Amino acid sequence: MSAREQIRAFSTLFHGGEESVMVRLLVLRTLGARGEAPDWSPQELREHFAYLDAVKFGTVLDRLRDNGLLLWELQSQRYRISPAGRQALSALGLLLQFNADGDDLAYVTAQLAAGQAAGRIGAADLQHLLSRLNELREDFDQAVLSGSEHRIRRAADTLQAVWRWVEKGTELIHAIAADGELDTATHRVAQQIGRAQSALLRQASVFQRALNQLDRHRVHLGASGLSSSDVNRFLRDRDIAGLAALADGALCTSPQPAFALAAIALDVAEYELVERERADREDGALPPARNAPEDLDAPAAAAQDYQLAEDWLAQLVAIESEAPLADWVPQSGFALSAYRLSLLGLIGDAAAEQRSGVGAELARLPLQWRVANGLDAVGRAGVHSMSRGVLLPDGVDVPEHLVPWSAPPSACDASGRDEDDIVVPSGHEAEDSSSQVARPRTRRRRVPDSTA
Repeated sequence: MSAREQIRAFSTLFHGGEESVMVRLLVLRTLGARGEAPDWSPQELREHFAYLDAVKFGTVLDRLRDNGLLLWELQSQRYRISPAGRQALSALGLLLQFNADGDDLAYVTAQLAAGQAAGRIGAADLQHLLSRLNELREDFDQAVLSGSEHRIRRAADTLQAVWRWVEKGTELIHAIAADGELDTATHRVAQQIGRAQSALLRQASVFQRALNQLDRHRVHLGASGLSSSDVNRFLRDRDIAGLAALADGALCTSPQPAFALAAIALDVAEYELVERERADREDGALPPARNAPEDLDAPAAAAQDYQLAEDWLAQLVAIESEAPLADWVPQSGFALSAYRLSLLGLIGDAAAEQRSGVGAELARLPLQWRVANGLDAVGRAGVHSMSRGVLLPDGVDVPEHLVPWSAPPSACDASGRDEDDIVVPSGHEAEDSSSQVARPRTRRRRVPDSTA
């Protein structure tokens, strides 16, 4: 807040458009340039600025006077520049002296030199110089990493332009660091500036090595003495009109893109213009939740699955005497006949007796069934013939015509004995053996229980 007057002076000068700013600076610098006679009468001002519009010139004078850049002396009836206006002019004069490439570092160094000479320098003032040095080092590193000869040469030229001010800054930092009354923060920033300056001084050798490497890869255009770098430099120096003139007549019309098939292009365009918009407009929300419907027909359908087994069970319960398989098993078709035959395998199954349903009732039937060698002709229900066998209630003897299966001759041969070594059983043993009926090993199909 203590520098409000100086800030208001710069705000007055640079408020508005560029033309208004230029007129204010012109008037203020003209008034401050006459050091032998700093006071100006209104008549002298009108005569000196006769080339300006009188109304606009009066507006500029009023603005400078109202904001404290000009003073009006009542006794002498003259204008003079105020102390705040003189400070603004001095700062602008020093700034405008450094308008060349690389002079930004020169201006900061000059400001520090002036502050060091006046004994008014702090860490905040040194931070400007440190920031600019770090920016230059970063730009130089990026130029080397790019591998572009143009960028490297431009960075080398920038380094050459700021070289003198880097050396001036080094001397200034040595003088500042030698001050025994310097505070710790300022001394630390001064050390950082010294390291940044040393890095910039080493950058020249880095540029030279990069340029030497690029020179080894430079392409020379025959015996003309020109290289690709010369062509690049020539093209960079041309403006847009010059480049267009060079390309006139040198470029032909580009070929038609025949590889872009019309059908594929139309399909992609249709998707991008129509289908994508349609997909965005479609409502993808889920329907509201509701309870699942109750399937009242499911129990009836499940009960029908066991109807065939229950019919077969009822027929088996009615058997009271010997029942040939060929008369009872075939019915309707081959599939049903095979199903009825497979259910016979549950009769006498101990595991099924512990369960409930049709399968358990079949296991508890007071029946047994026997199968012997030979086939019985059927000729109905899709069955041509089937194995000879009978269904017998408990307590009924096995018929004599059901003899056990005889082993094939290969079984005797595999036993390693001759025919003379075969032992024929005696009478009682033969009767016992003939009365025994071998139960065939059939693949049993387990009928699902009705309660499952």
